[in-house]
Amino acid sequence: MTVPRHRGMTEQAAQASIDQACRMLRLPTVRNTFPDLAEAATRDQMSYLGFLAELLLAECDDRDRRRSERRIKAAQFPRDKSLRAFDFDANPHLAAAVIHTFASCEWVKKGQPLCLIGDSGTGKSHLLIALGTEAAMKGYRVRYTLVTKLVNELVEAAGDRVLAKTVARYGRVDLLCIDELGYMELDRRGAELLFQVLTEREETNSVAIASNESFSGWTKTFTDPRLCAAIVDRLTFAGNIIETGSDSYRLAQTKARAEHQAG
Repeated sequence: MTVPRHRGMTEQAAQASIDQACRMLRLPTVRNTFPDLAEAATRDQMSYLGFLAELLLAECDDRDRRRSERRIKAAQFPRDKSLRAFDFDANPHLAAAVIHTFASCEWVKKGQPLCLIGDSGTGKSHLLIALGTEAAMKGYRVRYTLVTKLVNELVEAAGDRVLAKTVARYGRVDLLCIDELGYMELDRRGAELLFQVLTEREETNSVAIASNESFSGWTKTFTDPRLCAAIVDRLTFAGNIIETGSDSYRLAQTKARAEHQAG
């Protein structure tokens, strides 16, 4: 299909032609914004090149935003969490500067692991989801899962003889976020399958875990001492460990919010 061209066309005809061309070229942002941008360009006496640049940059920015939204949705986070919403005043054990350094995602770029260690309610899951979201926004493929859900899926995959396919699927993501490690003991088979997922990943891929147990307490989850030691080594070789402490972040945040509303 060819868009008709006419010299000296009316404003209405020009807008209709632009709309049709944008649909053909799949430029929804240009189609939706060109009337306002054209008006602004006339008002600001913008050059033709400047006007074209504004249109194309708007399309590029909107495509980046939509891609980020798709990656965040594909990560399957259970809820929205951001670093902006994290209350560092409610957890004095955490330094905002350190967390924002991890938000640069250099560790993901290098394929390094990250461990978030601390008691229940100290903000581990919030940070895990928030840092995973930052990675997705920077273009990385991210997947979030609870450790029990992951192990159950692996056990079922092994029974259905599709384990290799399942492990490969998790291995392809740039960052695998595993939450709630240490809440329950894993049997030997489940622990071995989890270890397989952690080790059979491309060298450029990362894993981040959140655990309510210190490393010495992981023997409650992985009862095989050798397997436990191997998993700890795999997750700590880069030294990327964030200790969220033992005070309750959730309770401190709730108290701070109540004081703010009362004040």
